[in-house]
Order: sequence, then structure tokens, then C-alpha cells
Amino acid sequence: MGKQDHVLIVDDDPEIRQLLSEYLQAANYLPFTAAGGQDMWRILGSEQIDIIILDLMMPGEDGLELCRELRKKRNTPLVMLTARGTLIDRIVGLEVGADDYLPKPFDPRELLARIKVIMRRARSFPERNEADRVAHIRFAGWKLDTQARQAISPEGVTITLGGSDYQVLRTLLDHPKRALSRDFLLNTVYGKEAMPFDRSIDVCISRLRQQLADNPRSPSLIRTVRNTGYMLMADVAYDA
Repeated sequence: MGKQDHVLIVDDDPEIRQLLSEYLQAANYLPFTAAGGQDMWRILGSEQIDIIILDLMMPGEDGLELCRELRKKRNTPLVMLTARGTLIDRIVGLEVGADDYLPKPFDPRELLARIKVIMRRARSFPERNEADRVAHIRFAGWKLDTQARQAISPEGVTITLGGSDYQVLRTLLDHPKRALSRDFLLNTVYGKEAMPFDRSIDVCISRLRQQLADNPRSPSLIRTVRNTGYMLMADVAYDA
């Protein structure tokens, strides 16, 4: 039996916590449960968590703010659960750094499938090619730390990237000055086929543009290619 991935379930509903805990344990995961943000931070401070399942709507808690705070401190993969499930809720969840979302009610089998895809993607990126064996990637005055998954500006400002943001940027860096379709990016980053009105990649690109906008030398670093997708407009160099 291989290493068990540690899953942190953050939800105020004790029945959902118990259901997911039992289901994931039966699937060879090691679950931890938290009823809110205080318990979540306590567990994160004492355990090595591989993926977080976070409820968006908890009484007295702001799931979006928790997600924002998480992304400032770590890049642990995160799936957001939302009872509303509207398009705007999903977009906002992705904008603040969630790797995926799942509207309630949901089938635990679908959550398990998404966890597997996210964890497989997280593990595949660090070893996918020779470029990942280097410590830093330089582009347009920026430096990407491939181990910490942080972007460092020419002024030395460090930005911790969420899982999806890092992987979108890495994919663009792997194909500099080449137009990449949304379908290609969606399949590479999320491991899924494009669906109508799926804005996951657009949200990541928008967030990356905001994060990289501090450098006046690269205002159009990521260019939109009409009827195709996106292109990174920079030369790329690798540091050992």
C-alpha cells in the first residue's frame, strides 16, 4: 500500500464531515476534519496536508476569505464546495485560488474523482520534463521558483501562486511565444475536456495578469490570441 494522501475537510456540517471522512478513508486517504477556520489553521499547523476540501458557505465564516488567506501562505491544492453552485460563485471561487469547485449536493464519487485528478496533476508537474529539474525560470525580469512555486518580481516582491495559476504559468513558460488554445490549457492543467462556458482558464489568466502587472516592462506579458487562446510574449531562460 502506498503513501496515504492527507485530506483536510473543512465544513460546518458534521454529517458531511463524517460522510466524506469515512468515504475517503475507505479509498485509502487519511482524512482530517475541521468545523471552521480555527480548527483548519490548527490542523494545518500540525499536519502535512496534501489537499483541502473547503466549504464556501459556513455560518460565521467566509470561505472565500479563508481561501485567500490560504493562498497567501501555501499552495496546497484546494477544492471548494458551494451550496449555491451558480456560475458567478464558481468563478469567484476560482479567482481567489481554488483549484476546482463542486456544487452541493454532490456524489462523493465525483469528489473522489476530482481529488485524484488534482493530486495526479500536482505530482506530474514537478517531474514532467527537464525544465522542472532547474531551480528557477527567468522571463521578462521575473523569476519563477519551481520548488516553492513562487514568482519573484524584478523588485524582489514574492508572490505565492495557487496550484492552477502555477500550472497555467508553467505551461505557458514551456511554450514561449506559441499560441496555446484554451482546450489545450484546460486539458493540460485540469485534465478535463472543455465544456461550454467553462471559464477556468480565463480566470487563471486574468489572475496571472494582475499578479504580473507590477512589472512595467511586461504589461502585455500574456497576450490573447483571437479565436485561439493565449501566448506568453517573453524569452525564457533556466537557472540550475
